[in-house]
Amino acid sequence: MNKRKVIVIGGGAAGLMAAGQAAAAGADVLILEKMKRPGRKICITGKGRCNITNIAETKEFIDHFGKNGRFLRQAFSRFFAPELMAFFEQQGLELVSERGGRVFPASGKAPDVVKVLQQWLQKCGVQIKTEARVELLLTANGQVSGVLCDNEALGCDAVILATGGASYAATGSTGDGYRLAAAVGHTIVPIRPALVPLEVAGDLTAPMDGLDLRNINVRLITNGKRGRQAFGEMSFTKFGVTGPVILTLSGEVVDGLRRGDSMVLSIDLKPALDEQKLDARLLRDLESRSKEKISSVLRGLLPREMIPACLKLTDIPEDRLGGQVTATERKRLKSWLKDFRLTISGHRPFPEAIITAGGVDLQEVDPRTMESRKARRLYLAGEVLDIQGDTGGYNLQAAFSTGWLAGHAAALGPDKK
Repeated sequence: MNKRKVIVIGGGAAGLMAAGQAAAAGADVLILEKMKRPGRKICITGKGRCNITNIAETKEFIDHFGKNGRFLRQAFSRFFAPELMAFFEQQGLELVSERGGRVFPASGKAPDVVKVLQQWLQKCGVQIKTEARVELLLTANGQVSGVLCDNEALGCDAVILATGGASYAATGSTGDGYRLAAAVGHTIVPIRPALVPLEVAGDLTAPMDGLDLRNINVRLITNGKRGRQAFGEMSFTKFGVTGPVILTLSGEVVDGLRRGDSMVLSIDLKPALDEQKLDARLLRDLESRSKEKISSVLRGLLPREMIPACLKLTDIPEDRLGGQVTATERKRLKSWLKDFRLTISGHRPFPEAIITAGGVDLQEVDPRTMESRKARRLYLAGEVLDIQGDTGGYNLQAAFSTGWLAGHAAALGPDKK
């Protein structure tokens, strides 16, 4: 009996998992990767440590993908975080769980993840052709029959499209998959940067460039209405803000800016203190340090880099002594500490985005198999789909899960899914 031949376009997380799973299920598998080596984007994820997944329960996990998260239920029911962790450990990669349920290789080195995957693929007999550019999906009778790669027609029984998104172009993610999918009839939901740093109006953040804040709460205010919030860490940059909580909110900000909405970040610098407790703290500090300048008093509440902005926005002279601060000024100070506002003027471009929002319309993909509903024998996995989650290991798990399912289904064929 002849083996089914499967071609995987893209050697990222989804593509590597799809290829290995297809080979393990008995297929003859070829990966076509446009870069000199596969897994380049994996090597830079998690700040070079590779946050491969998260130990959150399924419902919470899916919630991190917003309204499109339900599409992942089928894939997660077949191959989820416990199975992924067991897979890597079976391959000899030790894992550790950290704050927030994030899972990393114990070595702290993302390339170790790629190395383990490549060794697994070699054992499975997967062939990898690098520096290979796919120009076209070949079709016949409404189904994909192969690919045109470097002007050579390569026939197969199934194609898995796992080209990634359009962020981090240097790793090979240049949006090729959207063009290939559109050419066979797929609708592409407009792509835009996601998990991306935000730009702030004015020059307020520039003096605070490099400052990191922890344990703060950030709320998004859209057209004056209070919306989603996130708790954790953020950082200031010359152009604006970044860090986990900012990236988490950035998807809604990008979409809001596209609509022309007014987007403001409200930062609670003292979330552990309600207004009454904070006011009592301010009174105590101002009285006990009544002969010191307010800029010195504030060092007990704020990082040094934030004090000039605080005094400017609360209209308190920097040489005002603690004992001279009026009740009105203290009220403004308290309000600012609980509601420091930054007006968002834009977002950084695709090269600085962690992932891509938008992609192949999910209504055109069977969630039970990842097979295209527009072109039979075409399977789609990973970031090329209109799926995007928060930071914390969610997106890589989605890539591995959809890749696993696509590889399994492609190898078995339409009659044995």
